[in-house]
Amino acid sequence: QVQLVESGGGLVQAGGSLRLSCAASGRTLSSYAMGWFRQAPGKEREFVAAISWRGGSTYYANSVKGRFTISRDNAANTVYLQMNSLKPEDTAVYCCAKFSSPYFDEYNVKRLDEYDYWGQGTQVTVSS
Repeated sequence: QVQLVESGGGLVQAGGSLRLSCAASGRTLSSYAMGWFRQAPGKEREFVAAISWRGGSTYYANSVKGRFTISRDNAANTVYLQMNSLKPEDTAVYCCAKFSSPYFDEYNVKRLDEYDYWGQGTQVTVSS
């Protein structure tokens, strides 16, 4: 069993920054890719970013590429999402998730159904 707890969300003005954290307990995450997803009101949950188990490979949605950075600290069992140059359209609940298999590629790492554990999420609100 894995528990994922996100933190770091809040209200920020457009152009500002936030750093989200996802702390895991119950099992080490060091052998699995991890992802961040978001869901805005009235919209489906969408992929934001993912990182390989060693952190050597990262993947981003086109909408956040160049503004967001995903990283991880396996010793601390924590994954981060640094969000810069935030826009009002980034407003959403952000969730982290654990990839279900040790094997991933640039395609399946973006699929929601490839993840087996999810956090409750943290609200990010960007005002214009």
